[in-house]
Amino acid sequence: MLKRKGKAVLGIVAALATLTAFSTKEYPKKWAKDDPSEPIFSNFTYTGEDAVYRDNPLKRSEFYSPILQGCYPDPSITRKGDDYYLVNSSFAMFPGVPIFHSKDLVNWTQLGHVLDRESQLKVQTTGISAGIYAPDIVYNPHNDMFYMITTQIASGIGNMVVKTKDPKEGKWSDPIKLDFDGIDPSLFFDDNGKAYVLHNDAPDKGRQRYEGHRVIKLWEYDSQTDQVVKGTDRIIIDGGVDPAKNPIWIEGPHLYKKAGKYYLMCAEGGTGSDHSEVIFSSDHITGPYTPAAKNPILSQRHLAKNRPNPVEWAGHADLVEGPNGAWYGVFLAVRPNEAKRVNTGRETFILPVDWSGEWPVFEGGMEALKPSVKVPAGVENRTNTEGYFPNGNFTFSDPLTAGKLDHRWVALRGPREKFLQITSTGTILKPYAADISEQKPISALFYRQQHKNFESTVSLAYVPASESDLAGITCLQSEKYHYVLGITKRGTEDYIVLARNENGSSRIVAKEKIKPTGKVKFRVKAVGDSYQFAYALDGHNFRNVGTTVSGDILSTDLAGGFTGALIGIYSTIANKIR
Repeated sequence: MLKRKGKAVLGIVAALATLTAFSTKEYPKKWAKDDPSEPIFSNFTYTGEDAVYRDNPLKRSEFYSPILQGCYPDPSITRKGDDYYLVNSSFAMFPGVPIFHSKDLVNWTQLGHVLDRESQLKVQTTGISAGIYAPDIVYNPHNDMFYMITTQIASGIGNMVVKTKDPKEGKWSDPIKLDFDGIDPSLFFDDNGKAYVLHNDAPDKGRQRYEGHRVIKLWEYDSQTDQVVKGTDRIIIDGGVDPAKNPIWIEGPHLYKKAGKYYLMCAEGGTGSDHSEVIFSSDHITGPYTPAAKNPILSQRHLAKNRPNPVEWAGHADLVEGPNGAWYGVFLAVRPNEAKRVNTGRETFILPVDWSGEWPVFEGGMEALKPSVKVPAGVENRTNTEGYFPNGNFTFSDPLTAGKLDHRWVALRGPREKFLQITSTGTILKPYAADISEQKPISALFYRQQHKNFESTVSLAYVPASESDLAGITCLQSEKYHYVLGITKRGTEDYIVLARNENGSSRIVAKEKIKPTGKVKFRVKAVGDSYQFAYALDGHNFRNVGTTVSGDILSTDLAGGFTGALIGIYSTIANKIR
């Protein structure tokens, strides 16, 4: 089962290590034109077809939530004028921290990634669920600057901040390391220009009362030096809403100011089935903070588990004033499949927020979440039109021949540019001497699984030279939990192999000897928890490789961690599937 976020994070923080240098053998072989051992992938397709969208078609006044399907967790949002910017956690994905832009909170485009350089993102040896946690994006009107503050669980970096004048230009600074412990930092700029940092931390030494006891700290922040002011830290929340009940994992703090009062909103209960969002207020920024009489203000934990189309784990929210002065909240939640497993990961949802009274209230946030939300007044839903990020049921097609990769393609632990070459016939993945089960940069591109039911295909031109060579597709939850379907060699003969890697132990599920043609088309289909892998040598007539296999190892429930399942194209010259 999924570990509570705080406990897992503490273990990772304790294991922070200095970045190690790579030997040259881990980088691609010398590139050669028309080398048949260099796999060329082309014509990738992904089609999602979930019943919840088919059975709940949108009215003109509605849009779907989640607004970002698949592994887009820990959303944070900010606004400058009528421009809205949203970011998500990215862990060991490279580039890191996807950033989205909207004019109306309904129609979103991906601008790229905040952390797109090795000088910003040092995750080369981390597990997939380490790296970048809970980014917070905020606009400071006093110096016309955008900040993204986060925790990088890698390479001894810890808490850090980057900044830019214009997120649309994509030129974020190198990280500035911040001198405090804990996770989930956020920034707040007061009306008078003073700046503050909030974050989750351990209680003072010797004062931890129970497992999961955490606190929220507040520091003054010097926006000239981009550092917290030493000696200004104070605990403003100790434990949570009701300390007598030993609340666990108070985290993800965000501070707001409305009508002269300060409002502190936090996640509570851990990022799993007990997740929730709670609210406090104070007349002074340093407290004391008093919880609302009705807390939590957002959760699904109390609802019947057998309800139709369940959405679970709701929490880790952020608020923004939307069009026409209406408030909205973005938050993470999950959509389990029929086996009650979470394969699509934690996704970004949105709800209107009623702040006409003293406290902000998520509209419907304590009820069973519905698949759609009303659009803000005067806004037209254009999410499935050209240029806007899709949601609902849709098809994504990429010939893999464009001069620049779609932003939805990510690598693990290192830049994509080091192992790929885009040509007029497809994208070459220069194979690394690293297997997919290793905590190293690997030669693979990944697309997030965004539906419970999907079909994905890709064409491959490739001739393996030895048993160490393999290229194909993967469905991956982590380096320890994944499936690989690929073409490799045994002796002088070519084989299609399907391997299952569970907790770091790999076994071949099925294998077939094939006539070497130099071309193959791979397919994976999922219907809830059942996945079926197949191949076609003629590009049309698919042959199943073995029977359906369980998606259990692609779920957060079994694999743990914080990511969702990824669909990848992959090559290696260090194949461990024998």
